Amino acid sequence: MILQNDFKRQWEFVEERAVGAVRRVGASGWFILGLEVEAFEKALAEFWGVAHAVGTGNGLDAIEIGLRCLKLQPGDKVLTTPLSAFATTLGILRAGGVPVFVDVNTTGGIDLQQCRDLLKRDNSIRFFVPVHLYGCALEMEELARLKSDFELRVVEDCAQSIGASRGGIRAGTVGQVAATSFYPTKNLGALGDAGALLTNDAAVAEAARSMRNYGQSAHYVHSEFGLNSRLDELHAAILRDAFLPNLTTWTDARRRTAKKYLDRIENPSLQFVAPSSVMDSVWHLFPTLVARGLREQFQGHLRARGIVTGVHYPRLIPEQTALKKGAWHNAMDPVNARRFAQGELSLPIHPFLTEPEVDAVIAACNDWKPDQS
Repeated sequence: MILQNDFKRQWEFVEERAVGAVRRVGASGWFILGLEVEAFEKALAEFWGVAHAVGTGNGLDAIEIGLRCLKLQPGDKVLTTPLSAFATTLGILRAGGVPVFVDVNTTGGIDLQQCRDLLKRDNSIRFFVPVHLYGCALEMEELARLKSDFELRVVEDCAQSIGASRGGIRAGTVGQVAATSFYPTKNLGALGDAGALLTNDAAVAEAARSMRNYGQSAHYVHSEFGLNSRLDELHAAILRDAFLPNLTTWTDARRRTAKKYLDRIENPSLQFVAPSSVMDSVWHLFPTLVARGLREQFQGHLRARGIVTGVHYPRLIPEQTALKKGAWHNAMDPVNARRFAQGELSLPIHPFLTEPEVDAVIAACNDWKPDQS
């Protein structure tokens, strides 16, 4: 099988360093919010190019904490995308915000021009949670202009985009806060749930450290309604020792695979969602758009050849049943987002693919002749 993610191959690669980190943490006798978390936070902030990183239990909590640290009040509107993992919107709702959905553009990222048009019409919107989807950064200069022109408080959802850039500006460096996830499938994944909040604002970082730990400002002194969302010592040590040092190499491998797909897959029934430069994206996913009504057929064709694919995301967030229980707004008909929901299929692109496996995916894509009868 050619897998979407091959965690067994990954473990073979990182086992020695990961086991060494486990031994060190075990021998230390300290398992929560200690030196390992501090060391990983420092290394992550340096990699990202920001002043502060605050480890959290997961990426969802990082979004919620980020919004609360930026003083989101219950009922405040939050601009965001209908095409993402549900955690993006759930973080807004849990923080007390009201999601306002704007359609995506032809790359799947939220349409920043439509955001600008909406912000001109509605001056009550002061919060924005954009998503750098599929590993591709949004237009960062325009995001910075939106933040400045409308005095927005921005939490960038970077769960899929660690290391991505556009126009020389890294994803997660324009907003007051960036939130990321270390869920195992992510480019920088842990051996379980974990996440982080990143910021250049020392006050936000201090508030986030308190909020992740029950809202404590000192031991047994609770100044806020906080969360239990602490990155533990074990995950921090494994991330710092075994995964973060390999992230650049693994990203390069993803980019090589993406370039081969883009250069060699020539099936006219498949459309690619690609940035202007292969090197800008970190290729968390390799999305293809299949002609309407043919996705399952194409997926079955690849499955018959032992190729595992994924769909991201088949149901738009505003269509989720859970949203019946909360307030939200569709600012417009999500025409482009719906096209992605109906036609997107993700090809394997993890860093442990072999050349024969990449060749097999390319051949299977080119061999597919859709039955449109």
